[in-house]
Amino acid sequence: MTQKQDFDLIIIGGGIAGMTAAIYAARANLKTAIVERQVCGGLVNSTYVIENFPSYVSINGMQLMEKVHEQVLHLGVQVEQVAEIMDLNLEGVLKRVETDERLYQAPALILATGCDPIRVPHLDHCEQVHYCSICDGPAYKGKRVVVVGGGNSGFDETLYLLSLGIESVTIVELMDKCLADPITQESVAWRSNVEVCLQTRMKEIFMEGGCLSSAQLENTYTGKIRTIPVEGIFVFIGQRPNTGLFADKVRLSERGYILADQDMQTNLPGVFAAGDVVEKRYRQIPTAMSDGAVAALSAGAFLRQKSQLLK
Repeated sequence: MTQKQDFDLIIIGGGIAGMTAAIYAARANLKTAIVERQVCGGLVNSTYVIENFPSYVSINGMQLMEKVHEQVLHLGVQVEQVAEIMDLNLEGVLKRVETDERLYQAPALILATGCDPIRVPHLDHCEQVHYCSICDGPAYKGKRVVVVGGGNSGFDETLYLLSLGIESVTIVELMDKCLADPITQESVAWRSNVEVCLQTRMKEIFMEGGCLSSAQLENTYTGKIRTIPVEGIFVFIGQRPNTGLFADKVRLSERGYILADQDMQTNLPGVFAAGDVVEKRYRQIPTAMSDGAVAALSAGAFLRQKSQLLK
């Protein structure tokens, strides 16, 4: 039988935005619950090194998220991880979130569901195609890999793969320049075992004995095609917002992100949003934290106003 529990605030998503919101809410004496479909930490968990987070010159993403998670638990927030949401009702006085274990009810709710990596359908049939170097990189020590994507993620993950003892990395970028920060690109540029291929797409991959053996690269400017030996592919070409649970309820942008005002309020009363799932220009750890703090403060103001109206 599903256990019903009442809260002041439910947060869907346990990434940095959701956990920051939980910290602010708990310190405001709001009874708070986090419901997370995987484990707390979100995409930051798969970031090898973070060097632009205030207070740490350099820290592993998973270590940072573990510290935040510890603080959340210390404040008494109830956290359910690896939770599949069976039913979600965002309308009415009480918002309802039902998992296979519990039914959560609260007058206020924050959507902090984040994003997932964009996958490449024509490559997904291959077991040697990956979207997380921390998860799958260690198996490629001494081997040749391709990294698809020349943004910050692509270069950061390249550095991590090299630290594992990868033999060589070929970075494939479709545009005519890489968009990673200059300082990050410089940290890769001097390495003799890294090749950056601009205006290039992965046209086809080839298998041998059930394993990846080579990849066909096409220069989209010259039309030249070449085949290189490769034993693993890591894809970092962007993200898509996780809005499938509520796409028909919350107003979204053309790109599928949640539209929220400066107080992180959505079009539904008592429903707020925070983090990468929100339509905005910049998506960084500090901006997600800012969203989480504002969403929690706004939810608190909403609950206080509601309480005054009931008196």
